[in-house]
Amino acid sequence: MTAGPPIEELHFEDAPDVGSVPGPRSQKLLAKQKRIDSSAVAYPEDIPIAFKEGKGATLRDADGNTFIDMFAGIGVLNVGHANPYVLEAVHEQTDRLVHTVDFPTEARLDLIEKLDEIAPTGLAGQNRVVFGGPTGSDAVEASIKLAKYNTGGDGLIAFRGSYHGATSGAMSITSNKGFKEDYTPLLGDVVHAPYPHPLRDGKPPQESVDHALEEVKEIVEDPYGGLANPAGIFVEPIQGEGGIVTPPEGFLQGLRDIATDNDLPLVFDEIQSGLGRTGEWWASDWAGVTPDVMTSAKALGGIGFPLSATMYHEDLDTWGSGDHAGTYRGHVVGMRAGTRAIEYIQEHDLLAHARDLGADIRARLRAVGDSTDELVEVRGTGLFIGAEFRDADGEPLGDVVDEIQDYCFEHGVLVWKAGRHGNVLRLLPPLVLTAELADVALDVIADGIDHATAEAASTV
Repeated sequence: MTAGPPIEELHFEDAPDVGSVPGPRSQKLLAKQKRIDSSAVAYPEDIPIAFKEGKGATLRDADGNTFIDMFAGIGVLNVGHANPYVLEAVHEQTDRLVHTVDFPTEARLDLIEKLDEIAPTGLAGQNRVVFGGPTGSDAVEASIKLAKYNTGGDGLIAFRGSYHGATSGAMSITSNKGFKEDYTPLLGDVVHAPYPHPLRDGKPPQESVDHALEEVKEIVEDPYGGLANPAGIFVEPIQGEGGIVTPPEGFLQGLRDIATDNDLPLVFDEIQSGLGRTGEWWASDWAGVTPDVMTSAKALGGIGFPLSATMYHEDLDTWGSGDHAGTYRGHVVGMRAGTRAIEYIQEHDLLAHARDLGADIRARLRAVGDSTDELVEVRGTGLFIGAEFRDADGEPLGDVVDEIQDYCFEHGVLVWKAGRHGNVLRLLPPLVLTAELADVALDVIADGIDHATAEAASTV
């Protein structure tokens, strides 16, 4: 097996195929989970399902129902479930060695070299990688530490609508007040600037960008800007949890200019948007803007292994031995899986596939929007897609998106939500999704939109 099978051979052939859901076995497992698992469990509240197995862009539940997966574990499974090219290396590595802290192994060094190969132009060949804990939050924590270490500052600039993780530092730069209000105080001196979102701002794209950049510039440069000792600017090139908000042209370059002018590290959080999700290796590649620091996780573990990394320019590699650490920074199985996943994307030209298929999906959704007033905007890049729903007064329609999600689940398609009010239908399918599966899924999604918007209209 040199590069694994083509994407057409990766999936369950019967998807979608569902009866009444959730079935009895799923219900039994859901009830047991509710009885013995943490009250913090959340995802089954939206989709009551118990999974049994997955292949490619398809999933099967405990009752044998088969679904098309349009959210990929929230952007984790870019090369699909149980990708055989990745699993081949996983099995081989697991039989030999699993955990090495940060001692050198071929698996570790191969992944570092592979990440350098696909790094943004300004980082490639001048790049360092630090592995930390297994989650994206850990990579964000490392980036905060790195920024503080190199600048001596402690003030952090982030953006409204952002999500960066659930640990203390990552939560501090996350903007959702409800998500973090029970855990304060968090890090001090964090300022959230506006993220340009023309639909919400009610402004033309350039005005939205200009306003956001002016706010950032004043925070950094105005003597009365309020942030006394800034350490860095932290931003998602495309906001994920915020609603697949794709900033207009000029925003990322403007941040780059402000950071450079003020000797501040510019940190891009590419945890959800990276590793091919947008049809380029990194969402920032579309803008041609290079960060000083970049976080990666989610799809980095290949087929779901917990692995995160922080990539940064070698000029920032000022840490001493042990200045950043983590027990699981030597998860060599995840590292082998990550390298194989990158190779699979390269060998099967999945960046181009994501661009083309994503354009087709957005076109299908926009066609639905032509006959559905509540679907006010379809946005995104590659297979990172959001469809926003609002009523005639501009109020968010989270209930409609809930109804769409339920309809899709009952008809064999798994979709997810995003946005401040849960009113954005979020599609993050594996990059191995075929055009045929996408067509079937979009038929169901379109019917779900028609059903949900008709239901909403009947209750007005």
